[in-house]
Amino acid sequence: MKINWLIGGAQGAGVDTAALVFGNAIAGAGYYIYGNREYYSDIKGRHSYFALTVSDERVRSFSFTTDILATFDAETVFQHFTEVKKVLIYNKGLLNTKAEYVQSMEPEITDEAINVLKQNGYDTTIGDVVNYVKSKGITVIGIDYDEIIRKIAEEVKVPLSVVERTKNTAAIGASYGLFGLNKQYLLKAIKDVFKNETFVKFNTMAAEMGISQVSPMFQLKEIPLTKERVQLDGNTAIAIGKIYGGLGFQSFYPISPASDESTYIQAHQEVWYIDPETGDKKKRTIVVLQAEDELAAINMAIGASLTGTRAATATSGPGFSLMTEGISWAGMDEAPVVITYYIRGGPATGQPTRTSQADLLFVMNVSHGEFPRIVLASGDHIEAFQDAVWALSLAEKYQTPVIHFVEKAIANAYSVFDIDDLEMEKLNAERGKIVENPGDEYERFKFTEDGISPRAFLGSTYMFYTGDEHNEMGHIREASTNREKMYAKRMQKLETADKEIPEENRIKTFGDIDSKNIVITWGSPKGPVLDAMEELKSEGIKFSVLQLRMFSPFPKNLVRKLLLDKEKIIDIEGNYMGQAAMVVKLYTGIEATHYILKWNGRPMGRDEVKEGLKAVINNDEKKVVLHGGA
Repeated sequence: MKINWLIGGAQGAGVDTAALVFGNAIAGAGYYIYGNREYYSDIKGRHSYFALTVSDERVRSFSFTTDILATFDAETVFQHFTEVKKVLIYNKGLLNTKAEYVQSMEPEITDEAINVLKQNGYDTTIGDVVNYVKSKGITVIGIDYDEIIRKIAEEVKVPLSVVERTKNTAAIGASYGLFGLNKQYLLKAIKDVFKNETFVKFNTMAAEMGISQVSPMFQLKEIPLTKERVQLDGNTAIAIGKIYGGLGFQSFYPISPASDESTYIQAHQEVWYIDPETGDKKKRTIVVLQAEDELAAINMAIGASLTGTRAATATSGPGFSLMTEGISWAGMDEAPVVITYYIRGGPATGQPTRTSQADLLFVMNVSHGEFPRIVLASGDHIEAFQDAVWALSLAEKYQTPVIHFVEKAIANAYSVFDIDDLEMEKLNAERGKIVENPGDEYERFKFTEDGISPRAFLGSTYMFYTGDEHNEMGHIREASTNREKMYAKRMQKLETADKEIPEENRIKTFGDIDSKNIVITWGSPKGPVLDAMEELKSEGIKFSVLQLRMFSPFPKNLVRKLLLDKEKIIDIEGNYMGQAAMVVKLYTGIEATHYILKWNGRPMGRDEVKEGLKAVINNDEKKVVLHGGA
């Protein structure tokens, strides 16, 4: 069972909060959810919406096909009325609003809405939209938000402006009423989100008025919880992962969509833990520093890492570009630092609040010179948590920068899953070669067979770091013989990592592994691909899925083995060039035969992925471009 719900309104009007309350209420009743937030980079007033899928089984994606469309402004109606399949909830007071007079809409979107209406014989008002969707058999629920707000204001004796946003709660009340669930879950969610008693009262009244406007359509029953569950967005999953993994220092410069991670860690700087040796409860602290820019942020994190502190920074496209010189310095000086890279739409400022997978090749080759770097890519919220822990250990074990990819599509989406899925018992900190008593003749860059030198921390003895080529002590040296040996020593670390990290840990496989059709994907498309795969089984379409989790060192032997006898190799990713497929070809010599690509800044929905896979597997279409998303 899957029900798709979408709520939308002007940015700054509380769409995100409304979606959080609704999602918490549905999750409280025992259902799994997956929600995705979309918003303009203009701070206030532009169209913002939240798409949520409700399911009685774990769900990893949302859909652009909407069962219930809850709106409280005109733009949301005009932007999404062609997507709704079952119920449209709208504001009665906007019936006469014409599409061409909604100033916040961009001209292309206005034209599209008007064209659909006029081609079907309608004029361009909300009232015409209502008649259009009714002709499609869709249930229409008009709510007088102004009357609800007026009643609440009179009851509580406050100005209308104070309770203006409760129309959001009326919309989620009406939506929730359609599900037929006990209202206690919604009222509890309101109490959990709105701590102030007055706000709880406003919103409780609005929710109950919304519920009273509808009759249940879906008749859902509460599902008893048998396991403890977690509800996380991507930013929070990584923040908690870093804290759990022993992070001691985080630097950042504010940038979307990375900043929320650092502000979460900042709000939880004091960490209580049980000492595994003594059993005592102890406290440790995490230093979080907002730097003056990204150059300072990466260099601060590198400096902290040299003291032996587990150190990281977090940024997005333009900020990462500024960090490249620092990353190169970390490569030369073998500094273990983690950079969490939230991919958004480029180039330049591009689409700062939209998603992308276009930076893979850039990150794999970032900075000047050859040096080892480990590149991870998480595919969902569980992996985002696990990889945050893993990245800290990989950085220290191999004394090299680790770049952890997370897309905006994961950062600003949230999902519910069983806490057991995190497999926290498997996540152990590995600190690598540490020398406790280095002595006065310590060689920080000592030649070793595996390329990894014993690491002492700043303050324990004399040691030397420079951006120039150096000898084992760290002193600047340009002799050709030294250059050859030190260069090879650094590169040897990547070969060591390639030998030591099982290739099975660098990929994941799903589905019918014996099928002649295989999908290659990475990052956020994983969720819609897996959900589409399960839905397509009932239509007799089977294939396997190869998720790439680590791009450097690349698991070339296993990937090649999995692709060798396949007839259709379908590359699914969020960029124009098929960058992951290019990496696969580079390392294995095997080229993708078909492509499903998307680059409009919106994440993939499982409905469009499903249709794309059908077009490739049934009709042999070589390239499918996805367009979903307002």
